[in-house]
Amino acid sequence: MNDIFALLASAVSSTVASSAAAAVAAATAASVPVALAGVGGLATELSGSLAVFLEGFMTLGSFFAWALFRTTGSVPAAAAAAAAICGFLGWLLARFVRSSGANPFIAGLALNLAAVGTTEALSSAWYGTKGVLADPASGAIRSTRLPFILLTLVIVAFAAFIAKRTRLGLRLRAAGRAPETLAERGADARLYREGAWAFAAAVAALAGASLTFRIGAYAPGGTAGRGWIALAAVYLGFRNAWGVALAALVFALAEQAASFAQGSGGLSATALLGLPSAMALVLYSASAGLRSFRERRAEGGEDAKNRGASRR
Repeated sequence: MNDIFALLASAVSSTVASSAAAAVAAATAASVPVALAGVGGLATELSGSLAVFLEGFMTLGSFFAWALFRTTGSVPAAAAAAAAICGFLGWLLARFVRSSGANPFIAGLALNLAAVGTTEALSSAWYGTKGVLADPASGAIRSTRLPFILLTLVIVAFAAFIAKRTRLGLRLRAAGRAPETLAERGADARLYREGAWAFAAAVAALAGASLTFRIGAYAPGGTAGRGWIALAAVYLGFRNAWGVALAALVFALAEQAASFAQGSGGLSATALLGLPSAMALVLYSASAGLRSFRERRAEGGEDAKNRGASRR
C-alpha cells in the first residue's frame, strides 16, 4: 500500500513539475515582445524622452517582417530588414521632432495611428485584404520561438552592459539628466536621443516580428497594446534592462493565468483583455510607492547624519 501511495505521489509531483515547466516556457516565449520593446523604451527614457511610438513600430515590424518573409523566405533576413527599416524611420521621426520643434509625445501618438493606416493600406494594395495574412510555410516560421528568446537575452544583456559599464551609456544618461554637461564636453545630447529613438524603433520592430513568427501569420491589431505594456515595464523594472525583462515575464505569467482562468470559465473575455493593463497599473503603483519609500528613507538617513554632524 505504501508503495502505491509513493508511486501516486511521484506521478502527481512529476505532472505538476512538467506542467509548471511548460507554463514557464510558454510565458518566457510570450514575454519576448514586451521585453524587446521595453529595452528600447528604456534607452529613450535614459536619454530624456518617452517612447510613445513603441506600439506603432511593433505594428510596422510585424507587417514588414511577414511581407519580407514572403519575399525572401528567410526569417532572419526578414526580421533584420524589418528592424533596419523601422530603425531608419525612428531616426527620421527623431530628426523631424528635433528640426520642427514638435511635441515628441504627440509625434509618437501620430506614428501609432499612421502605422495602423499604413499597414492596412499596404495589405490591401499588395494582398487584396485588410484581414489576417497567413502563409503556407507558417509551420516552419513558428519554430523560431527559441531563437527569438536567445536574441532577446543577448539584446537585454547588451543593453545592460552598455547602460552601466560604458562611456556611451554614461553619455546616454547624461543626455537625459544633464545635457548641459554633455555640451561642455563638446557632445550634443540631441544626437544621443536620436540614436536612442532609432534603437527603440528597431527593437520594437523585432518585437512585432516575433509576434508574427510565433503565430505564423500577420494579424492586424496583433500587438494588442504590448507597446504600452512595455512602457510600463520600463518603470516597473526600475529603469534597469534586466528589471525590464523580469517585468515582461511577470506580465506574461499574468496573461497565462488569465487564459487559464478563462478556459475554466472563471474569467470573461472582456476581463481577459483588460487584465494586462490593470496589472500594469497595480504594479506601477506598487513600484512608485516603493521608490517613494526608498527616497524618504534615504532623505531621513541624510537628515540624521546632518543632525549628528551639527551636534559635534
